[in-house]
Amino acid sequence: MITNGSWEERWHPLREEWVIIAAHRQQRPWSGETINTNGERLPDYAPDCYLCPGNTRVSGAVNSIYSGTFVFDNDHPSVGPDAPQELIRPLGAVYRNRPAQGMARVVCYSPKHNLTLAELELGEIENLLGVWQAQYLELGSRPGVNHVLIFENKGEAVGVSNPHPHCQIYATNFVFKTIETEAAVGKRYFDGTGRALFQDIITAERADNRRIICENDSAIAFVPYFARYAYEVYVGPKRTHPSLAALSPAEVRDLAHALKRVLVRFDNLWQMPFPYVMALHQAPTDKADYSGFHFHIEFHPPLRKPNLLKYLAGPEIGGGSFLSDTSPEEKAAELRMLPAVHYKQRGAQGEQWG
Repeated sequence: MITNGSWEERWHPLREEWVIIAAHRQQRPWSGETINTNGERLPDYAPDCYLCPGNTRVSGAVNSIYSGTFVFDNDHPSVGPDAPQELIRPLGAVYRNRPAQGMARVVCYSPKHNLTLAELELGEIENLLGVWQAQYLELGSRPGVNHVLIFENKGEAVGVSNPHPHCQIYATNFVFKTIETEAAVGKRYFDGTGRALFQDIITAERADNRRIICENDSAIAFVPYFARYAYEVYVGPKRTHPSLAALSPAEVRDLAHALKRVLVRFDNLWQMPFPYVMALHQAPTDKADYSGFHFHIEFHPPLRKPNLLKYLAGPEIGGGSFLSDTSPEEKAAELRMLPAVHYKQRGAQGEQWG
């Protein structure tokens, strides 16, 4: 019987959402950032990094000598297929819990310890999108998996545990609240209008045009009118698809191009690796009707200035509504005017910087 609260989901009756209790993750290893304090980049390979090729992880597993992306089951997962079934039952009629069942995986973007998503070549980003497609389909087809959440925590400002660039995948037996709400709102809007809500958002952004960062044949990136964070950006296909897996090869290429342009501008803003939380908003995999759900990627950067965080305080945590300290139009203009060549490549590309 579990006594430490690990591998458990507890129902939050006031918010109507599941809270994952994974106390064992407190013991997972932590490492430093990809930039040393003197500004020098870390090397391509780090002998003490548990994500680098050929290295041994805490679990004792040895990484393959991979040359592209590398996917493996998380050694410190918050959910698992073998989550213990025997849990301490809560006292109180309003409380309930259940095993935290699912799968948790890690996706390393590259064998290079210091190569961030922004610095990958366009073809490498396109290949990564293919990996995400395959993971969504494979995990989402498993019995009991109702949602596949793909996300990246980048930078010390958001608490990343290892500087080797990577993302994570949670395949869970519940739908995360943000996606659940987005799906319900989108379905209601679609039933009432016959249109996808995100399509109308794109239409409004294109009509205004001030907040668009970049656009190509089938993909678009913009700071939304209702942005909560200073440099919040949405990137997605123009056509409505329930998930990344539904995009055509041409749409995947265009999406990779838009992603690259946004990521490079993020880093160019202050000429530093730009921290963010990135999340793929994809339809749940519980076989329900998600008419009108529009796949897209959201970036939530925590910084307002190079050393100034957007702290979540009374209005955000206590009240549940964001107070934005900046103008979405001004921040979109800042990003849009930045060079499309990464600042670390300025010498090779002849890019001029102030």
